[in-house]
Amino acid sequence: MAGKRKIRVGPAGWSYKDWEGIVYPQKPGAKFDPLEYLARFFDTIEINSSFYRPFTASTAKSWVNRVSDAVDFKFTAKLNRVFTHERGKATEEDEKLVREGMDELASVGKLGAVLLQFPWSFKNTDDDRVYLAKLLERFREYPLALEVRHSSWNNPQIYEWLEELGVGICNVDQPLFTKSIKPAALTTSQVGYVRLHGRNYQDWFREKAPRDDRYNYLYSLDELEPWITRIKEIAKKTKESYVITNNHFRGQAVVNALEIESTLTEKRVVAPEPLFKLYPALTDSATPEANVEEPRLFE
Repeated sequence: MAGKRKIRVGPAGWSYKDWEGIVYPQKPGAKFDPLEYLARFFDTIEINSSFYRPFTASTAKSWVNRVSDAVDFKFTAKLNRVFTHERGKATEEDEKLVREGMDELASVGKLGAVLLQFPWSFKNTDDDRVYLAKLLERFREYPLALEVRHSSWNNPQIYEWLEELGVGICNVDQPLFTKSIKPAALTTSQVGYVRLHGRNYQDWFREKAPRDDRYNYLYSLDELEPWITRIKEIAKKTKESYVITNNHFRGQAVVNALEIESTLTEKRVVAPEPLFKLYPALTDSATPEANVEEPRLFE
């Protein structure tokens, strides 16, 4: 993983109440910082709060300061939902607010990619292609990665178009239903992107399913193995690739991210100590932080 072609692995988000006592200490204390803590183990985290509300420049500065010990760390960030899920409602003020935080991260070299995540309902139609083209133009100065979930986008002409624009494509693992886009190892820019959402078929499209239920899934090592092959293939064609685990319920995203990291590096990695109580099989891939003399990976 060293050298020009970098693979970064990490979870989506860090602020989850149900991670207390599983990923984080049970009673961490007032000075405990979950972002700083996770940056000991991963060199990227996807900012998912930006999907719900833009972050300010001061917030971005705070995040950068909090991961300062991890000198090689980079964030990725989801574009606000008003541009992807509430199409046609975005105002100039919405764009201004999004740019404020993104520009701050970019100015200090900590913005690895901006993810444009569209829902399954966003399809390869004339109107949606026009909308997408305008949106990509609107944020063209950022390193963009496009996540679409409907199989109508699985079209060579679409990938050629994205390549011409220098926009990356996000390869997703999700429950596969009719017209769902399937796992792949596609690249359309120098930024590779993979997101693993889990395979909770029961709750994925259940209308009233809570968010945690949808992402309640733990990948087995056998299920991850084909993705390891895809990730390596993606890395061969990109300068930097991001592998994000989004199956966040009860810290499962952290477990699978560590297992992916371990498999890619072919060695055991350092992991948060609380994880091993609930996930004892993690000992095959990781060592508890307390058992390592120098726990910070990036010093």
